[in-house]
Amino acid sequence: MGATCNGRCMWVLREVSSSSSRRWRRAALLVSHHHHLHSSLRVKVCACAADAPDSQPVERRLWLPGLDPPAHLNGTLPGDFGFDPLELGKEPEALQWYVHAELIHARFAMAGVAGILFTDVLRMFGLKDLPVWYEAGATQFDFADTRTLFFVQLILMGFAETKRYMDIVAPHSQGKEDSFLGLEPALRGLDPGYPGGPFFNPSGLAVDRAELSIMKEKEIKNGRLAMVAMVGFFVQASVTKVGPTENLLTHLSDPWHQTIIQTLTNHH
Repeated sequence: MGATCNGRCMWVLREVSSSSSRRWRRAALLVSHHHHLHSSLRVKVCACAADAPDSQPVERRLWLPGLDPPAHLNGTLPGDFGFDPLELGKEPEALQWYVHAELIHARFAMAGVAGILFTDVLRMFGLKDLPVWYEAGATQFDFADTRTLFFVQLILMGFAETKRYMDIVAPHSQGKEDSFLGLEPALRGLDPGYPGGPFFNPSGLAVDRAELSIMKEKEIKNGRLAMVAMVGFFVQASVTKVGPTENLLTHLSDPWHQTIIQTLTNHH
C-alpha cells in the first residue's frame, strides 16, 4: 500500500523489542524505489518524503567512515562501500566493466579456494594421492595428456567467456529465444552476469529482485574474501613450499612461535 513520489518511497521497518517491554520500535529510511525489503518483520509504506518530515536517512556504510564516497559510487551496486581511490570506475562504461571483472574474479577465487582446500585435506590425510595445488598444473594425468586438456579447456572456457562478454555488451541478448540451442529458459537469470535456471540456480534462490539483491551482496563479499585468501595461498606457497593445510597444522602445533612473523624472518 502507499504511493510513490518522484521515484522514491518511505520504507518503515519494525522489529520486536525485548520481551519485557513488548513495544514496537520503528525506524524510517528513505531509499530508492527499486530497493526491496526482505524481512518478515518489515512493513512497506510508500509515501512522499514530504509526508514524513521526522524521518532520517540511514547513514551509508563506507570502507573508511568519515570519507566522502566518489560521485560515481552512489550505493546502488552490490557491495558498494565507496572504495575507488584511483577513480577507475569514473566513466560509466569503465564502471560496468570493472563490476563484471570483479564478479568473475571473485567467482574464480571462490572456486579456487574451495578446490585447493578440499584437495589439500585429501592429500594431507592420505585419502588421495594428489599433488600439492601449485604443482597440479604440471601433473600428467592418466585419462588425458596435458595438451588435450589445454585445448578442451580453451574451447569450453572460450565459448563461455564469449557468451558472457556478449551479454555484458548487449544485456539480456544471450537469453533471447533460439540464441543457445533452445536452452535459454534453463539458463536465463534476472540480470546480466547472474544466470539462473536449474543449471546455475538449482536451489531456487534469488528468484525475485529482492532476494537477488541480497544474494548479490553476499556473493561479492565472499568473493572478495576468497580473492584475499588466494593471495595468501600464493604467498604461503612461495615462502613455505607447502600447502595451506600443512601451514595451518604447523601453526596450531606451536601458535606462539609458528606465525607469519617467524616464517618470513626465517625465510630471509
